[in-house]
Amino acid sequence: VNTQAGASVIDCSDRNNSKYYVVVVQYTARFNADSVKNYLYTLNDGKIPKKRFNLRLAPELESLKLTGYEHNGVTCVGMKTDIPVILDEAITKLDPDFFWLGGGEIELKLGIRTSEFINYVNPFIVNCSSSS
Repeated sequence: VNTQAGASVIDCSDRNNSKYYVVVVQYTARFNADSVKNYLYTLNDGKIPKKRFNLRLAPELESLKLTGYEHNGVTCVGMKTDIPVILDEAITKLDPDFFWLGGGEIELKLGIRTSEFINYVNPFIVNCSSSS
């Protein structure tokens, strides 16, 4: 959830300036929110101040309402709401062209070719992680 979005930003109708984003990073990577903040600032041609981008994990009930998935089962495929997706650039560099994604249940995973995921989901591709 973008906790600092302007008062007029209440949903996901503008993918460039959304109240919510789903971010996909590798399990072993550490998410870098500042990288996403800088990306969104640039995406909006600097017209929205950086202070208006503050991405945090959505509360469980809010996440369930938006995605339809329980805690630790959230995936960006088949969500109840069309939430813009941000894919970590590191995933696009995996060889082979394949990664595992949450499958909508805690113990369920979905294996997918990265290229197919990109074609299907049309995510923003952002360098937004570092090794932990």
